[in-house]
Amino acid sequence: MAVPPTVTVPVREVLRHARDRATRTGRTQQIELGQDLFIRLAPDGKRFLLFQLEGEPEQTYARAVADALGFKNPTFGWHQGQTLRSLTVVEEDGVSEQAVDEHTD
Repeated sequence: MAVPPTVTVPVREVLRHARDRATRTGRTQQIELGQDLFIRLAPDGKRFLLFQLEGEPEQTYARAVADALGFKNPTFGWHQGQTLRSLTVVEEDGVSEQAVDEHTD
């Protein structure tokens, strides 16, 4: 039996697929981007949270994700949950700046 070839999927493609799925299903999508680095994409496709279980994410990561998602005018802020502090990113095109939705802390 032949084994199918390994296919490499670029992170940019994974992020866009998750964003499209979030808007299509109306549900927040979460992706593990790396060891202890996670993103939650809002159902509107214009907001996301970037968080770590230990420490805080760097804004350079948030800028890279915003660029990969095609954000033209992102704004950056912070959301303090019960135990996690998340970096928030909102594409400013008339969407109100709110936390994506509460993630389990």
